[in-house]
Formats: sequence, structure tokens, C-alpha cells
Amino acid sequence: MSNRTVPPLSGTQWTIAAHGQEAVVVEVGGGLRAYRADGVDYLDGYAPDELPPGSSGQVLAPWPSRIRDGRYTFGGATHQLPLTEPAKHNAIHGLVAWQRWRLVEQTADSVSIELDLPAQVGYPWQLTLRTRYTLTADGLRVDHEVTNIGAEAAPFGLAAHPYFRLPGTPLDDLTLTVPGRSRVLFDARLLPIGAAKVNGGDHDFTAPRRIGAQVLDNAFGDIDRDADGTSSVRISDGTRTLRVWADETFKWWVVFTSDTLHGDRQRRAVAIEPQTCPPDAFRSGHDVIVIEPGASWSATWGVRVSLDG
Repeated sequence: MSNRTVPPLSGTQWTIAAHGQEAVVVEVGGGLRAYRADGVDYLDGYAPDELPPGSSGQVLAPWPSRIRDGRYTFGGATHQLPLTEPAKHNAIHGLVAWQRWRLVEQTADSVSIELDLPAQVGYPWQLTLRTRYTLTADGLRVDHEVTNIGAEAAPFGLAAHPYFRLPGTPLDDLTLTVPGRSRVLFDARLLPIGAAKVNGGDHDFTAPRRIGAQVLDNAFGDIDRDADGTSSVRISDGTRTLRVWADETFKWWVVFTSDTLHGDRQRRAVAIEPQTCPPDAFRSGHDVIVIEPGASWSATWGVRVSLDG
């Protein structure tokens, strides 16, 4: 009988702690498995030996969301990706979520990890991705850097997929604020077929509004920004406010009330996803980032929790 130790499904666990906060980053997918402040778990994460439900905490790259039929054209060539959402005949959430990232550097309050993405069928470009998670006095900060180590320009997009909750307050009772003036209209395969202004309707959360019974799985664009170029989505229960912020590189926000998750996770938390491009961007070309050979791209987002009043 082998005495080999079986690693957890999410691989090595890197824990950082500072300023009354703690975060756990995982090897498989390089994502965020846990985030707590003052002993309160604000991230609806998962156990070390559990597959992340609903892409919880994952980094989505080199594209976020869905690509219709997994087929797109770039630089005059057509590419076919594996259909990783076969029920809807889509390629979903990129290529790095199930890869093993390697540790670059770890301190008490930060961890940097890295992944070399090889050229492959459907995405014949070579990238190096690096993500740094840091706990600051203001909260959690996440810095992404991507370098094209190949010989040809590469199309790229990125999103983060964390689920948040304010423990003790049901999702329906949370107040939500989203800075998007428009939203994507989807078909039954959750692929874009148009866009519409929110204009004070059911999907207008530009002013704080109770979620109530509303079901959300929306991509919001036309983002209102603060003076420093950042934008943010907030949830509040009247006592606490959790703010997910992102720099100007993130042009879209996706908000999902987890209605299609199973068991006690159904409608327990809100996925708040900063996203660089809309769904199906490799086909539409909308907000696709092009990284030239030898060039690097970077972006930053983060989380802050504050007491109201």
C-alpha cells in the first residue's frame, strides 16, 4: 500500500494574514478560496478538498464568460475551442481555472503566483500570467499581469469570479449598487443578442436598491467611474457594506445571484465579477485586449468591507 499523501483537490493552500484579515489562495486555478475580516467570512468559498462550485473565486482567462460554439476569428484565422459548456454548446471561462499555478513569492501579507499558458488548439498563443494577492489596511488587493511570450499578437480578456455575502443577512434583504448604465440582453444559451439601457427599470441599480426576489445574471456596461478611474459594485445590509472595486481596465461588471447553484448555495451569495470584456467578445471584438509579442498587460481590483454609519 502506498504511503503517498493525497493532495487536496485545490492543491497547495497559500494563506496570508494582516490587518485583521485572512485570505487563502489555491494552487489549482490560482483563485481565491477564502477571505475573512475580523473573523467574518465574507467570501462564499469552498473547502480545500472541494471543486469550486459555480467557478467560485476563479481567475477566468484568456477570456471570461462564453464564446458561442467555441468558434472565433482573429488575425484572419478561425479557431475552434473545446466546448466546455456542452449543454449550451459554448466554450466557457477560459483555460487557466484548472491549471496548477506555481508560487513566486510569499510574505505574511501577500502571495504572488504564476502560470505559463502554452499554445494549444483553439488558442495558439503563449502567455505568462502572474497574480498577486495583498492584504492592506484598506482590504484585499489583487494585481494581474500578463505577458505575451510568443511571436504573434494574442487576443485576451480576464475576469475574477468571487461570490460574496454578508453573513446573517439573506440575499433578498441586501441592498445592491451597480454603476452600469446598460446591460447585455441574452438568449437561452446566455449569449448576447443585444443591449439595453437600464433607464430606471428593473435592472437599474445605479442607486442603491434592495435585491428582493429579483433574479440576476447580468453583464453591465457603460460604467460610471470615480474621479480616480475606478468603479465599484456594493452590497449592504444597513450595518455593513462590502465594496468590490476595479480599475479602468475592467469595463464590465457581471452580477449573479447564484440561483442556478445547488443545495444550500442556491441564492446564498452574490457573484460580483469585474470583467474586461463582455460575453462572446472573441467573436464580436468588443473590448478584446490585444497583447503584442513581448508586451505585458496589467489590471487591479480589490475588496473593502466597512461599517455603515
